[in-house]
Amino acid sequence: MKFIRIILFPLMPIYYIITWLRNWCYDNGILKSKSYNVPIICVGNLSTGGTGKTPMIELLISLLHKKKSVATLSRGYKRSTEGFILGDENASASLIGDEPFQFFKKFDDIKVAVDSNRQNGISNLLKLSSPPDVILLDDAYQHRKVRAGLNILLTSFSKPYYKDYVLPTGNLREPRSGKNRADIVVVTKCKIGITETDKEEYKERLKLKSNQSIFFSYIDYAGDVIGLKTTLKLNELPKFTLVTGIANAKPLVEYLAKQDLTFDHIEYPDHHNFKTSEIEMLSQKELILTTEKDYMRLSDNDSLKEILFYLPIQTKIDGVDNFKKEIKSFIT
Repeated sequence: MKFIRIILFPLMPIYYIITWLRNWCYDNGILKSKSYNVPIICVGNLSTGGTGKTPMIELLISLLHKKKSVATLSRGYKRSTEGFILGDENASASLIGDEPFQFFKKFDDIKVAVDSNRQNGISNLLKLSSPPDVILLDDAYQHRKVRAGLNILLTSFSKPYYKDYVLPTGNLREPRSGKNRADIVVVTKCKIGITETDKEEYKERLKLKSNQSIFFSYIDYAGDVIGLKTTLKLNELPKFTLVTGIANAKPLVEYLAKQDLTFDHIEYPDHHNFKTSEIEMLSQKELILTTEKDYMRLSDNDSLKEILFYLPIQTKIDGVDNFKKEIKSFIT
C-alpha cells in the first residue's frame, strides 16, 4: 500500500488544487451553502477516518437528548438502501449503516436518519410532525452544501493532520487549511495522563486561530464485555479472537495487550461487509470480541450469537465542563 501511494505522488498536487479550489469557491460564495433555523452541529475530520467520530456523536447525544429533541443525520456508508431513511422498528445495519444503527440501538429517544444528500436529509427531518430541536451531522465536514452552525473537527493524537498529506499519498480529504472552518478542535485518542507540555506542543503545531477552541480527549474502555444474553468481565476472559472492521484498530489492540489478555486478531477493512464464508469461519471460534460498530453488523448471524461480545467505549474529554458550556451556549 505504501508503495502504491508513493508512485501516485504525482497525483497529489492535482487533488490538492481541486479540493482547495472547491473550498475557495464555497468560502467566497461562488458555490452556495444552505443555512437552517435549527441548530446544526457537524462532526468530522480532515482525514479518511479513524479519529473517533462515532463516540463523539454519542457524547453529544448524551449531553443533549434529555433536554432537547435530537436527530442524527449520517450518510449510512455501505448500507443496502438509498435516499432518506428514518430509523424505525425495521432498522438494521444493512438498512441504515452500522454507525447509525449503533446510535439507534443505544438511544431510544432520538431520531436517527440517513441520506447521502444532507440538504434533503435535513429537509425531511424538519418536515416530521415532531421535528428535532438540534441535528447532529455525522462525518459531514466536507459536505459544504450545508452550513452548520457549529463545526467540530477531530484529529487523532497519534496521526494529527499536521503530519499528514492529501490523498492519494496521504490520508487527508482536503488541505490542512480546512481546519480554519472549525469552531472546536478535539485531539482524540490521547494517551491517558497527557501532560500540559504535550498539550501546548499540540496547540502550537495545530496552528489554530484565536477564536477556535481546543480540547483533548481519550478513550475510556468498559470493564465488561457485552453479548446478546450475558456480560463477562474483560479481565477474566479466556483466550479469544478479536475481530475488527474499523479504520484504526491499533489503540484497541494495544489496550487489550496491556490487560495481559490472550487473543488472536483478525482485521478487516473499515465498514467491512462480512461474507458468508467469513461468518462460517468465525462461527468456529470459541469466543469472539469485537467493537460495538462491528457487533451491529455481526450480531444478526445466528451462528455467532452465543460467542459474540463487544467492548463498549466512551470518549472522555479533559476540561469537559468547558466543552459542555460551548455546546449548550450554541444550542440555546
